[in-house]
Amino acid sequence: MQTTEEKLFETIETINESIIALRQQLHEYPELSSQEKETTALLKGLLENAGLTVRIFSDHYGLIADLVVDKEKPFIALRADIDALPIQEQSEAPYTSRKPGIMHACGHDSHTAILLGTALAFMQVKPLLDSNVRFIFQPAEEITEGGSSQMIKDGVLENVKAIFGLHAYPYLNTGQIGYKYGVMLASADTFEIEIFGKSSHGARPHEGVDAILVTSMAVNSLNHIVSRQIDPLHPAVISLGTIEGGKAANILCDHVKLCGTVRSVNHDVRHSIPKMMEISLKGITRSMHATYAFHYNYGSPEVCNHDAMVDLVREAGESVLGKENTIDLIDPVMGGEDFGRYLEIVPGAFFRLGTCNRDKGTCVSQHNSRFNVDDDALIVGMKIMGAAALRAMKNA
Repeated sequence: MQTTEEKLFETIETINESIIALRQQLHEYPELSSQEKETTALLKGLLENAGLTVRIFSDHYGLIADLVVDKEKPFIALRADIDALPIQEQSEAPYTSRKPGIMHACGHDSHTAILLGTALAFMQVKPLLDSNVRFIFQPAEEITEGGSSQMIKDGVLENVKAIFGLHAYPYLNTGQIGYKYGVMLASADTFEIEIFGKSSHGARPHEGVDAILVTSMAVNSLNHIVSRQIDPLHPAVISLGTIEGGKAANILCDHVKLCGTVRSVNHDVRHSIPKMMEISLKGITRSMHATYAFHYNYGSPEVCNHDAMVDLVREAGESVLGKENTIDLIDPVMGGEDFGRYLEIVPGAFFRLGTCNRDKGTCVSQHNSRFNVDDDALIVGMKIMGAAALRAMKNA
């Protein structure tokens, strides 16, 4: 007699080609963060047709699909993000983006298709399940505010006992997954700095306050915070991404604006960095007779996995793919993911899905105009998500 997992996998194999087609359709019609109207409408129709209870929202394009076997039992939650990036695609796939300047350059199309497929497969084994399952299709992961906050506010984690998510990863081969105990991804904050000087003729600099000169000193100082003020055993990054200022070659600039990001994998370090930045800015501007404005925005927290939930992902990976293809990633990376907000509230784990196939050219890094996902990875994602959820049900 087939086990629940065997029946689930059999269903996944049956629907795999249709899930690949869906992924390619999503890739052709990407939508930016907070604009995922058509994506959500498509998912809603497919999920409702399969018999799931679907909930949408008036103030964002998130979607929750519930599979309920017993109203008295808790939910195991599985999550995917659905938004795309403002990048002009340059891949050679036959299903390239039809929307100029927008593409799925981070694999969210594959995440969405995997979760949709997992939901359809679970519906086929519903009578065999030990717990309820909630499928979370989250908008706006790519922006600082993060769609996870909106979903949490709207009750997505109510009665949820465990949550799992995955991310396409071109640094592992198709047929592999990566797991990580503890902190897996960094917090992702942003900041804006304005330096105010005094305009004057470029030939008479003593009559003005050169905001560009002050800014150059500030940039230098900010870049020494990580190397000289933070314990090197606690990785952190302060990166300036934009700088704007000046109107003419012969006029001293009176206003410069800088924007950047801060990453950290340590809570205490994260909250100390803005204070260090403020001290540097205050000292430099005061000594140069300038002023400043400093705006710091705390974004998504660290993605800190729960050991017991990582155990379930690792066990699922070793069972489905073998130990040799279930990779301990060991070290965190400085990328961010707002999945961390869910993990602050309920136990869960985030894992990497290998998508690199050199013959297909799918080993390009995320947020690159040539990024693409190997469709052979989708069935792996569905099986691992499904197997991890089944294991979590036993402890729910």
